[in-house]
Amino acid sequence: MYKVDLPLDQQKQKALEARRTAERERKARIYNTRLRVMGLDLDALNQQVQEKKCRQNREKQQDQAFDTLRRYHDEILLQEEYNENEKRKALHKDLTQHWTSQQRVEDSRDADLKCDLKGAFKIAIPEAELGPASMQIFKGEGVGEEQMRREQIKRTEKDLQAQMEDNKRRDMRAKHKEMLENMELVHQDLRGIQQAALEEERKKAARATLSSYNQALAAERAEALQEQRRREESENLAEMWHTGTSDMLTECAESAERHVGGGRPPQVLPDRWKGMSPEQLGTFHREREQQRLERQRQLEAEKIRNAAWDLQLLKLSKKAEEMENRTAELRREQRIQTDQYNKQLAREQQAHHNYLNKELYTNKPTKDYFHQFNTGSR
Repeated sequence: MYKVDLPLDQQKQKALEARRTAERERKARIYNTRLRVMGLDLDALNQQVQEKKCRQNREKQQDQAFDTLRRYHDEILLQEEYNENEKRKALHKDLTQHWTSQQRVEDSRDADLKCDLKGAFKIAIPEAELGPASMQIFKGEGVGEEQMRREQIKRTEKDLQAQMEDNKRRDMRAKHKEMLENMELVHQDLRGIQQAALEEERKKAARATLSSYNQALAAERAEALQEQRRREESENLAEMWHTGTSDMLTECAESAERHVGGGRPPQVLPDRWKGMSPEQLGTFHREREQQRLERQRQLEAEKIRNAAWDLQLLKLSKKAEEMENRTAELRREQRIQTDQYNKQLAREQQAHHNYLNKELYTNKPTKDYFHQFNTGSR
């Protein structure tokens, strides 16, 4: 016979390879610290989600607050820019008006340059002593200047007149607006005064009504108190008269009895009871002595019954103790018999073991005995 290498089953090989691959993937998944998941803490994850939401809400609120603050600053800057422009316009207007009223050309030191030398003032220095640098007007200079100056003056007067009219109209509008506002304020004050007067009248009427109502209540209460005082006085007098004339303060025992008829015993009134009579006291003492004797007899009978019961319990306990002793003796004898039987079984087992080891299995197998097996592929 020849030994041949038989191929393995493909399905078994595939199953084995699949198991090995799954095992490698499992080990890679378990021993990879970045992918290993030992458990999920849902509370911690929920808390992280809530904290993230709270943080996002806070950031959103901060952004909204910053946007609101930014808009507020933009509005302030726009308002400041508008105010600055208004100030510049007012300053330019005042400056123009100042130039027009305080810095006229006619009032300047060089006005004589554009005016006739025969007009404004005369030069104190003789003309023969003046040199070329002292010349102010040259020939051919200033042609048509007078006409231009007149037109400029007319335009300036016209602009000033327009500005004055515009200012007058603006002042009239402001005065009219102020007058309307004052009239509205006066009307509001009048309405307020009228409403205050009506409110004061209403309060006066309410106070008068409340005062009359309180007076009526006070009168009614005074009358009720007086009536109550009269009723209490009459009741006190009647009670004192009854106390003085009734049997309540006497020692008569019959005053506490009320006969109801029909053969029934008289009824005792608790508020008038004066105590028991000698006959009632004697009856009470006799009944109490009888009850005491009856109770003493009951106690003696109970003592006799308890003594008999204790004696019975003592007998039963002695019997139970004897029964327990007999049971313990029986258990001890059974245990002794069981020990003797176990010793007999142990001796027999030891004898059988010696027989097997010393008489039956005396030849031990050698290596040649085992080498004769599995020498071929079949």
